[in-house]
Amino acid sequence: MAKVEIYSGAYCPYCDRAKALLTRKGVPFTEYKVDEDDAKREEMLGRANGRRTIPQIFINDAHIGGCDDLHALDSKGELDQLLSA
Repeated sequence: MAKVEIYSGAYCPYCDRAKALLTRKGVPFTEYKVDEDDAKREEMLGRANGRRTIPQIFINDAHIGGCDDLHALDSKGELDQLLSA
């Protein structure tokens, strides 16, 4: 199973939507709440090439992007391939 990490925040519907998709697929993920941890926010900025919006999602250390990017991969049938790697 792939290593999935999500940088998220409280009261973020996009974060909830991304996590719901992964949960429906039975994919475990590690969540970092950047609104509670300044060090994790800085880490996210570095890993996501300065992107500040949340969520920022990584699969096997590759930057996927945000919620819309995750759903786009799923719509194209590419997400399952990434998650099984």
